[in-house]
Amino acid sequence: MKTLLAILLAAAPLAAGPENTFLLRGATIHTVSGPDIAGGSLLVVDGAIAEVGVKIVAPKGIRIIEGKGLHVYPGMIDSATNIGLSEVGSVRETQDTAEIGDFNPQLRALIAVNPASDHIAVTRANGLTSVITYPTGGVISGQAAMIHLDGWTWEEMEVRRAAALHLRFPALQTVSRFGGFGGEDPPGGRTSFTEIKRRYDEQIARLREFFEQARRYQKAKAAAGRDFKSDLKLESMLPVLEGKLPVMVTAMRERTIREALQFAEKEKIRIILAQVREPGKMAAELKAKNIPVILSETLDMPLEEDSPYDGAFTLPAELHKAGVKFAFGTFNTSASRNLPYQAATAVAFGLPYAEGLKAVTLNAAQIWGVDDKLGSIDKGKWADLMVTDDDPLETRTQVKHLFIRGREVSLDNKHRSLYQKYLNRP
Repeated sequence: MKTLLAILLAAAPLAAGPENTFLLRGATIHTVSGPDIAGGSLLVVDGAIAEVGVKIVAPKGIRIIEGKGLHVYPGMIDSATNIGLSEVGSVRETQDTAEIGDFNPQLRALIAVNPASDHIAVTRANGLTSVITYPTGGVISGQAAMIHLDGWTWEEMEVRRAAALHLRFPALQTVSRFGGFGGEDPPGGRTSFTEIKRRYDEQIARLREFFEQARRYQKAKAAAGRDFKSDLKLESMLPVLEGKLPVMVTAMRERTIREALQFAEKEKIRIILAQVREPGKMAAELKAKNIPVILSETLDMPLEEDSPYDGAFTLPAELHKAGVKFAFGTFNTSASRNLPYQAATAVAFGLPYAEGLKAVTLNAAQIWGVDDKLGSIDKGKWADLMVTDDDPLETRTQVKHLFIRGREVSLDNKHRSLYQKYLNRP
């Protein structure tokens, strides 16, 4: 009896194994970076992909997950959201996206992330494993962060502490769909073009002056040595000026995009254009200058009364045709779970399917500089994986398993619990 007990105790750790080590076999593996593998196997060791192929021998005692009839994809990435920073849009106390003042480069979104947000579980259940969460407000809002959608603390969720500095580039705009649309005057009456232009020129001048202050600070610090008194705001600009940190520039329309590119060239900074809606004739220049784009929701209304009704639907296909690299962002919190359907709409309006899938996986990882870890199913990358019963861009598809760094995470969420509650109502 004692001998049998000793054998069982010795074998128990081996049978269970680490929670982030397993062999998934018999599934169709969609690597994204290469061809699909039918009846494939995937070996994950210590949270990283160790082997991908057809015939992989399971190491002794490893946990085996049967994937027959299922599909394996890399976890999806939302390239712009406020997850963790915003809970209920109409309740001010649950908003931690903005700070007072126009220039706040020192603010870090990461340390404000709430790991217990209900939005995280809901978004995760639809196949997303990581997101770019970014601050808003002012002109320079702060530092966006890339996070995993799992972890007890923001430290555990961190993928990249500072992914980009968010700059809301000033726009010369007189009418939008939120004011003056349909022939109605915006609240408070119309503002004269002279006044709009004055405000715009003032914002541009202040932005240029702030960058000039940062450059003077950079030179003074280099010359001063140890006794230099640091300034947190200007210190936070140094990685941008040195080209180490890209700037995520919100610019929707052609004129704003053109001016943002001119500004970036003059200041010699790397930029990622965000929330682009009407690039006009700028696509060729974006391609020539190798500037990536984060597109906003394709399931959206036109910007203006006379804008094409399908402008948001067809824009991804147009940018792909022009050779511009792009990814999708929801620029939202509650809509982040719908990210795959933004890509699906673009596919329905001319974007090749493979490019639609890349726009929520590999392209996003490349744009944010984490493609050595995320974005595709390749040996050596983190095992951020979703296992589905069909195409993840289809609304009827169900996510059966989700892994973040090889650890299977729960798919339970508030939406599912409410669905079950009312499904079983007497």
